Amino acid sequence: MDAPKRVALYARVSTALQSTGLETQVRVLRQYLEQNDIKDYQIYMDENVSGTKSSRPGLDAMMEAVRRGEFSMVVVPAFSRFARSTTHLLNALSEFKAKNVGFVSLSERIDTSTPVGVAIFSILAAVSQLERDLIAERVRNGLANARAKGKLIGRKKLRDSELIRKLRKAGLSYRAIATIAKCSHGSVHAEVVAQKKEKQRDVEKLLLEKEKDTKDKQLLAQHPVAEAILLEHKVSNPMPPLLSSAPTEVSKPEEEKPMS
Repeated sequence: MDAPKRVALYARVSTALQSTGLETQVRVLRQYLEQNDIKDYQIYMDENVSGTKSSRPGLDAMMEAVRRGEFSMVVVPAFSRFARSTTHLLNALSEFKAKNVGFVSLSERIDTSTPVGVAIFSILAAVSQLERDLIAERVRNGLANARAKGKLIGRKKLRDSELIRKLRKAGLSYRAIATIAKCSHGSVHAEVVAQKKEKQRDVEKLLLEKEKDTKDKQLLAQHPVAEAILLEHKVSNPMPPLLSSAPTEVSKPEEEKPMS
């Protein structure tokens, strides 16, 4: 015969003024116990504790007991009383699943031990992933918009980049450069790395331009007619001559002849 299930119940209110709300939640939980003939249980409560807080004494104690394998089921009045976000709820459900612990939310009528509960768990996982992706996309778009406006992303650079690069080019050590430039050893290293990345980007840009030029030549070689038309177009539409930098001669005004 299987051992009777031990059930953990959790209730929470945000302020002390909601004491009647806490009583209501506990009453609903006790009704569930009576309806399902559950005798072995423990109720955890958090009063005057916001749901946005990551650490709650009652919830923390219950989760520790779950991790020790003391319960086979967790029952809450509603999702909002238990989790502070979809991600938090999903993480807790994943932990319950790993420990083979069922989860019941009375308000939403969700029981993860049923097929419908399993389906809801999958939907919550998809919603949580969508939430993370949307946040990441908004952050990327925000950073791209800031860069496009010329705004500096991250901490303001205080080191003298030009001086550091000149001293490094002269062959000075990191320590000597840091002393002269009045910056840390790490700042010197960061500047050297930044310079290497800039050179690498310049090389990559040059290679891309060369590759594009090669492809254009290959394309024209495959289409002689197009090459002839392009040459004819260049002849009929020459580039305008550059303005001469030589000073232009300014004509002097004629001297007035004296009247006779």
